[in-house]
Amino acid sequence: MTPIAEQDIHFFREGTHTRLGDTLGGRLLAAGQGAHFSVWAPNAEAVSVVGDWNGWDGSADPLRPRADGSGIWEGTVSRAAHGDVYKFRVRSRFHGYAADKADPYALCAELPPATGSRLWSLDFAWTDAEWMADRSVRVAAEAPMSIYEVHAGSWRRNDGVFMNYRELAHALADHASALGFTHVELMPVTEHPFYGSWGYQTTGYFAPTARYGSPQDFMYFVDHLHSRGIGVILDWVPAHFPTDEHGLQYFDGTHLYEHADQRQGFHPEWNSSIFNYGRNEVKSFLLSSALFWLRHYHCDGLRVDGVASMLYLDYARQPGEWIPNRHGGRENLEAVALLQALNQATHRDHPGAVTIAEESTAWPGVSRDVEGGGLGFDMKWNMGWMHDTLAYFAHEPLYRKYHQGQLTFSMVYAFNENFVLPFSHDEVVYGKGSVLTKMPGDDWQQFANLRAMYGYMWAHPGKKLMFMGSEFAQRSEWAHEGQLDWALQSAPAHAGVQALVRDLNRLHRHEPALHQLDFEAEGFEWVAMDDADASVIAFLRKPRTGTTTLLVVCSLTPVARHGYRVGVPHAGTWRELLNTDAADYGGSGVGNFGGVPAEANPAHGRPYSVSLSLPPLSTLFFRHEGIIDAT
Repeated sequence: MTPIAEQDIHFFREGTHTRLGDTLGGRLLAAGQGAHFSVWAPNAEAVSVVGDWNGWDGSADPLRPRADGSGIWEGTVSRAAHGDVYKFRVRSRFHGYAADKADPYALCAELPPATGSRLWSLDFAWTDAEWMADRSVRVAAEAPMSIYEVHAGSWRRNDGVFMNYRELAHALADHASALGFTHVELMPVTEHPFYGSWGYQTTGYFAPTARYGSPQDFMYFVDHLHSRGIGVILDWVPAHFPTDEHGLQYFDGTHLYEHADQRQGFHPEWNSSIFNYGRNEVKSFLLSSALFWLRHYHCDGLRVDGVASMLYLDYARQPGEWIPNRHGGRENLEAVALLQALNQATHRDHPGAVTIAEESTAWPGVSRDVEGGGLGFDMKWNMGWMHDTLAYFAHEPLYRKYHQGQLTFSMVYAFNENFVLPFSHDEVVYGKGSVLTKMPGDDWQQFANLRAMYGYMWAHPGKKLMFMGSEFAQRSEWAHEGQLDWALQSAPAHAGVQALVRDLNRLHRHEPALHQLDFEAEGFEWVAMDDADASVIAFLRKPRTGTTTLLVVCSLTPVARHGYRVGVPHAGTWRELLNTDAADYGGSGVGNFGGVPAEANPAHGRPYSVSLSLPPLSTLFFRHEGIIDAT
């Protein structure tokens, strides 16, 4: 009796199966009965399973092809046991090709650089039932979301050695919780042979990398973060895969998972292979991988890498280097269908799990419903905002008046999609420097600029994402072979930035105006956007209900401005909630003594105004708190 039912084969071949991780590959049977093995290799002449129990003898345990034409080979091995290492020995019907292949559906892998698969059980005593039942409210469009992006191997190490998933769970939960982040996003932990790929060259689409422990260790990681009130989002990579012989490439002596034509099947930027999204069995493989992490590991969402490269057939290609679709266009229609199916299946089967697209173009409707023609993602990274913001802050303040549009342009399209504002790992590698060193000026001005930019980021509509180390202004760019420079936390200027991030996250959580209408135009209103000479902008953030309107003012030159008048919509007190120039953060301490009264002095088209002291290189948050008691 095999675990593969006729219905599984039907959905597999139809391209709609989302649970292949429960059936295909090496799967343990009841205690003492061994394991069942199955692998899709339709162009193989012979397939056997080789492993620890048979001395890697290719003749000991041959598999047989199913008679249903599915291309699946299968068999049961009574001697195989939990923890055994194995591969599939595949001999093709073509070109004399033969290779030992890791199981595409393996639940566990050997510790790299070894490349075998391991038989494994996924038994685990979860304790997060309450989190799973309630998590939908934590990722609703109106909920606060502040994401801390982490590379597990280089966040922190123990005497130069990787932390395992359990150690990482406690240390990371303590840090993220203390700073008020709502979610942690892990760069890919799917198994990958080359550590220097940061996980983006995946070979094990169902296995957490063994570098940091076992599948149960990773389950513990997720379970523990949930117990601390922190969600877990995984980076997932369906855009390409590496060409290592033990992996998916040329799996049965033919281009099974990838396109045969290099104009469709080879990624010129990443020197890797591109999935054939039009092949139904490949579509089922990818859908099953994505949902596997949500179902078996209780992850709260997927950040889908490289979506732009999937959507366009001419991505990173010159004329003549790509093949148009059936309509003659550049859109990858099969990739579109896969992404739509992924999002529909995720929202159908895993309420409260989110999908976030790394998509850098103007493709319409990335975060709009599939039924309306969109791709169906919950959110999309706002790469345009990120590039414009970093470019603006890189200018010397003297010249910022000529670039005011870089600061304000994002509001032209801010509500076209449901955006996440990312300062990610991509901005602090390959000679780009750290976020701190992108800032101009002397040491004091660099820190002041960075604090002001973070204030602007948290005030801007959209959910937030910050890469590890940026929260305490790491000075060196990220290096995956080391760890963060944790000693900087005790240096006053760096500690000040970390305190600011903590307080920004607290403000973000506690003020409905900063998160309820992140994706709706009604939550934002310009007050002043045209004072380029002073490099000042001012705007309102508004909640869905109530009167707790916030006023945000950014003053982005190293000049203190006193008596700067800003129009406001209501009379009463405007309480200063946060000032990035506060002495506690390492600033000069210029401020407004806790708040200012609105005067019946019209400005910026509003009936009232406040007279403010604007600190140098700063962002200020004020909350309207009602009419002043005249007595």
